[in-house]
Amino acid sequence: MIAVIDYDAGNIRNVEKALQFIGCETCVTRDPAVLRQASAAVLPGVGAFGDAMASLTRSGLIGPICDFVASGRLFLGICLGLQLLFAESEESPGVKGLNLLPGKVVRFPSDMGLKIPHIGWNSLHFPKSSPLFAGLPEDAYVYFVHSYYLQCDDNEAVAAIAEYGLPFHAAVAKGNLLATQFHPEKSGGTGLTILRNFAGLARDARVQKEGSC
Repeated sequence: MIAVIDYDAGNIRNVEKALQFIGCETCVTRDPAVLRQASAAVLPGVGAFGDAMASLTRSGLIGPICDFVASGRLFLGICLGLQLLFAESEESPGVKGLNLLPGKVVRFPSDMGLKIPHIGWNSLHFPKSSPLFAGLPEDAYVYFVHSYYLQCDDNEAVAAIAEYGLPFHAAVAKGNLLATQFHPEKSGGTGLTILRNFAGLARDARVQKEGSC
């Protein structure tokens, strides 16, 4: 079962529906006990960094999320869910993120002559091979909605780069921890391929664990 973590952010149900469409057993939950039983988890979301961290704190989910990632089970952050994995965001000065990966989230400069937020389809460049993007061509198009972008301090973790006035880190992959700034659930066939890859990785990891018992 894939747990879709609910913390009062937007777009949670769209992710659930996309996973169900590709045949995944899913559960939208904010219950730490349910999260502990899941084979994989997704942290989606659209909203403000500070509000999201406050909601995760109220729900008692910060410790369980960190424990889940530490357990080695597959974890996927999407959009705001990617940003929350890092230490801080310019959107909410003084608010600490989950700090599971090194880096920070910054606002797109206002002097580039581009509309903010960045909304629309952009192509991806893959600086390294990642099973999350298996079967996708270079320059695959995906859908973004964001005003802030990631600056990851670990170049080895950067799995995809996009450009909007400047190049930015569009996805990360570090062991069992995966995340995308774009929305796979809104990215048509490309996004469904990414979600199928994630589900396949989760299934393979579960089978391997069960086989080692």
